[in-house]
Amino acid sequence: VFSKIFSHEALESYLPKIQLVIKDTLRAWSSNPEPINVYHEAQKLTFRMAIRVLLGFRIPDEELGRLFEVYQQFVENVFSLPVDLPFSGYRRGIRARETLQKGLEKAIQEKLQNTQGKDYADALDILIESGKEHGKELTMQELKDGTLELIFAAYATTASASTSLIMQLLKHPRVLEKLREELRSKGILHNGCICEGSLRLDNINGLQYLDCVIKEVLRLFTPISGGYRTVLQTFELDGFQIPKGWSVMYSIRDTHDTAPVFKDVDVFDPDRFGQGRSEDKDGRFHYLPFGGGVRTCLGKHLAKLFLKALAIELASTSRFELATRTFPRITLVPVVHPVDGLKVKFFGLDSNQNEILTGTDAMLGATV
Repeated sequence: VFSKIFSHEALESYLPKIQLVIKDTLRAWSSNPEPINVYHEAQKLTFRMAIRVLLGFRIPDEELGRLFEVYQQFVENVFSLPVDLPFSGYRRGIRARETLQKGLEKAIQEKLQNTQGKDYADALDILIESGKEHGKELTMQELKDGTLELIFAAYATTASASTSLIMQLLKHPRVLEKLREELRSKGILHNGCICEGSLRLDNINGLQYLDCVIKEVLRLFTPISGGYRTVLQTFELDGFQIPKGWSVMYSIRDTHDTAPVFKDVDVFDPDRFGQGRSEDKDGRFHYLPFGGGVRTCLGKHLAKLFLKALAIELASTSRFELATRTFPRITLVPVVHPVDGLKVKFFGLDSNQNEILTGTDAMLGATV
């Protein structure tokens, strides 16, 4: 079922909606006279993308904000020790989940009743239709669980990678300019505007340097540190026997750091994935930001598409600069993110790549 949700056809139908959510968000960031906390705002952005695009919920912004706050409480406590005491993180997480489930049930019921005016099939539509195809009408509980799973899959890791992308574009202006050059050469960016109808899925997938940039962000700043697997057959590793049935953890980050195919592993270098070097092509398991094998992340194509759409909008319609003297320290738990967020000032650009003054800026300029 989930493979249908992330199929080529499904991604094609989500793309215009993803672009709209990103465009609206960057417009809001650029109109804010104060620097924004990119990590916090990226969490809001990916939550909104999941709610609006994947699930097709028409939730008013105020209610969406409340739902986001409850969801954050749920995520913050989801990894708490399962100690059911009145003031424990576990209890807070359970309460947040219950509140969240009520909000999702209301949104699902409204969605099921209001089917008119839809111009694309969202992931929840596909989930419901797939159930009917297999002769099984999904219960409300199954729909709520599937909905929560889709939000969870789209939220934390994509927000982490989005923040890392913005940080690297700030640190490496040449990479940003090279992205702009590729967009111009492919007829996507012209006179400071994205050409209408140019951003189709095949066109985006054909942007080779953009693909290299996203791959390098995910190599150096893999959101999740590793994964768990069950041993299917007893094997030996470095003289130690690992019995069948054991749970083992593999480290994505350590794999990327020690894989012999990568040169200068600490350097942000998108060209390592270019045609001349292709450092990810030698061996199956040197590069695995989404895990590997049959249990690889099903949502990886959606995540990469979202990051590419974000990079295109950043390169085309925004100027942005670090609002602090130095870049923040990075922490790895529970996902990779900057400590205290990433403070960035965004400036809107008009079609000639000139800054658009906010009302406050214009007034200040008039008084000087």
